[in-house]
Amino acid sequence: MFKEKFDINLDFLKLKSPTLIGVDISSSSVKMVELSKAGKGNGSYRLERYVIEPLQADSVQDGAIVNMDSVSECIQRGWKRLSSKCKKIAMALPASDVITKKIIVPSGQREDDLEFQVENEASQYIPFALDEVNLDYQVLKPLPNNPDEVEVLIAASRKDKVEDRVAASLTAGLKTIVMDVEPYAAQAVFELIKDQLPDGGDGQVIAIVDIGATVMKTNVLHNGESVYMRDQPFGGDQLTQEIHNQFNLSFEDSEKAKRNGNLPENYKTDVLQPFCETLAIEVMRAIQFFYTSTQYTEINYILIAGGCAAIPGLDEIIGSRTQVCTLVVNPFSSMELSSRIIPRQINIDAPSLLIACGLAMRSFDPS
Repeated sequence: MFKEKFDINLDFLKLKSPTLIGVDISSSSVKMVELSKAGKGNGSYRLERYVIEPLQADSVQDGAIVNMDSVSECIQRGWKRLSSKCKKIAMALPASDVITKKIIVPSGQREDDLEFQVENEASQYIPFALDEVNLDYQVLKPLPNNPDEVEVLIAASRKDKVEDRVAASLTAGLKTIVMDVEPYAAQAVFELIKDQLPDGGDGQVIAIVDIGATVMKTNVLHNGESVYMRDQPFGGDQLTQEIHNQFNLSFEDSEKAKRNGNLPENYKTDVLQPFCETLAIEVMRAIQFFYTSTQYTEINYILIAGGCAAIPGLDEIIGSRTQVCTLVVNPFSSMELSSRIIPRQINIDAPSLLIACGLAMRSFDPS
C-alpha cells in the first residue's frame, strides 16, 4: 500500500513477499491468519490456518509493548501452534501511534520529486523531527474536479513504535515484511464483506466497531473510505472484572470462566446482560460523537468485531439501542476453509480475526 524505505530495513506498509502471515498483537492475545488464493477472482481466498494465542496480562498497554519477552514468547508459541512453514509476516500499528494527513499535489510527478514534497508537507504536521519517524505515503486518487491534482495520504509513526514490533517478531524467529495500520487492515476486510450489504455498501455510511479487551475502536466508512475514527476505553476486561467481583474468582480464573462459559446460572442475568447494555450505550455514544463531529446525520449499518462480538445476542442489543441494523463481522463467510479449520469454532473466533485477516490479505496486494 505504501512506499518508503527506512533505516531498519523495513518498507513501512509496503508489500514485498508473495506469502505473509497476518499477525495482530492486541492487549489480550496474538492473532495469526494465513490465507491462500482460491480461484481467479480478486476476492477468492481460502483460510488455511489461524491461531489465537493468549498473552500475559499487561504485556501490551495502550497499544505499546511493555514486556518484550512476553510478547515474543507469545508470538513464538502462536507460530508453532499455527504449524506453518511461512516465517514472513505482516503486522500493524494502532491508529493512536500513527499520524495521518491527506494532502493535494500536482499529478504526474517523478517519484523523487513527490517524496521531497511529502517530506516538506510532513514536517508541518508531525511534532517530531523527521529522523525520529518512519514516514510513508500513498497516492490515493485524482481529484474529481481537477484531474491535474491527486490526493496523497501521508502516514508517520515514531521509529520506536515500529521497531518494538519488528524486534518482538524477530526474537520469535519471524521477519516483518509489512507494517500496516490497524484501521486500514480492517478496511481491507470490508472489501470481503461488503457484498453482504445492499448494493455492496455503495453510498452507505457503515461503522465498524471493534470491541477488544480494553479499547472499543470505531471506524466509520463512506463508500469504503474512512471518514471518522475514535477509540474509547471500554472492552471485554470490564466483563472479566464484573465476573471477578460477582463470583469471587481471581482475574485469571474469571477470564477463563468467561471464555469457557463455566459460570453460575445467574451469570447471564446479573452480569452478562448489564454488560451488554452498557456496551450498547458506549456504541451509541460513539455514534453521537460521529454525528456531532462530521456532516453526516445517519449510519446505515453497524458491523461489530473483536472478542466481545461473539457474545450471543449482542448485535440485537446494540441494534435495539442505536436503532441501526447491526451485524457481526465474519471475514471468512465467503471463503473456502481448509480441512484444518473447524467450522463451528471459526464462526466463534471470526470477529476477533478482523485485523489479522486484513494483514494476511496483503500477500495478494498488487501494489
